[in-house]
Amino acid sequence: MSVSTSCPEKGIALVTVDVPPVNALPVRGWYALADAVRAAGRDPGTRCVVLAAEGRGFNAGVDIKEIQADPDGALLGANRGCAEAFAAVYECETPVVAAVHGFCLGGGIGLVGNADAIVASEDAVFGLPELDRGALGAATHLARLVPPHLMRTLYYTSRTASAAELHAHGSVWRVVPRGGLRAAALELAREIAAKDGRLLRLAKAAINGIDPVDVRRSYRFEQGFTFEAAVSGVAGRVRDTFGKEGA
Repeated sequence: MSVSTSCPEKGIALVTVDVPPVNALPVRGWYALADAVRAAGRDPGTRCVVLAAEGRGFNAGVDIKEIQADPDGALLGANRGCAEAFAAVYECETPVVAAVHGFCLGGGIGLVGNADAIVASEDAVFGLPELDRGALGAATHLARLVPPHLMRTLYYTSRTASAAELHAHGSVWRVVPRGGLRAAALELAREIAAKDGRLLRLAKAAINGIDPVDVRRSYRFEQGFTFEAAVSGVAGRVRDTFGKEGA
């Protein structure tokens, strides 16, 4: 498992997730990601953070196998870890650009929904398959990407939306060929990082302050229903069918 930070250009921190095979993060992975993003934002030399991933897709959410192995402990850990990682992106002292390729599912929506800008490859798809996995959550963040009725439809059906569709809704800045994704994300980050660093930090705090929804509180409210589903047994029953033929 790897969450690494590099500095490809002056003023830009690149936080990269690489957790084979599909970037489904275990509990410790969410905390590692939160720590990396917060540390990058605290660095006075950073003016923009780019959040990216290696492998087949950007993020496949939580590690379902970890939760199946320890339903109570891992669920609590995943809830708290996801909340911290999503909050770290939102509360990062500098703007965060998400570079999304392939699948962006579940917890991935929590990350990009809290980012300041999104650049996506043409093959990127976004969705919340939570109801198929015995879970709930991140509607808070999906609602930041698509209009309300589309959010509900995507949530109830577990369908995905393409990068082109999100671009049409205005939530994705650019859609580019996969091979040009990293360069496009860095191009946007470079433009942001050219601004005065202190002013950028004030701007980030100001924009967060006028958001109509408290994303941390809203997401934690959702997680209460995730816990209720677990306690009632319905979450485990649905989760145990995940990945099985005919489920």
